[in-house]
Amino acid sequence: MTRKSHPQGTDNVLVDLGFDDAEELSAKAVLAVKLNALIDKRGLSQTEAARITGMTQPKVSQVRRYKLQNISLERLMQALVSLDQQVEIVVRPARRSHAARITVAT
Repeated sequence: MTRKSHPQGTDNVLVDLGFDDAEELSAKAVLAVKLNALIDKRGLSQTEAARITGMTQPKVSQVRRYKLQNISLERLMQALVSLDQQVEIVVRPARRSHAARITVAT
């Protein structure tokens, strides 16, 4: 998670802040928001969420605090599936070569 210079503003604040892995962090954040919303909606404790998702309680705590550096996209997707969510991955050509990116739609 190193920062690099990025002079022009974009629609991704993490890119604007210069994070090399901005797209991945943004995707993780979107998944974590959804996961946290489901945990809240179901009224689950961190221990209950850990048992259901197969994560450890400390990992659930990291997700709850959006500390996502040590949690993979795959792990977040699996946690959502374990909470009865359908996760789809769509791969298609970018419209322009500089438009290639990772996005998550909820």
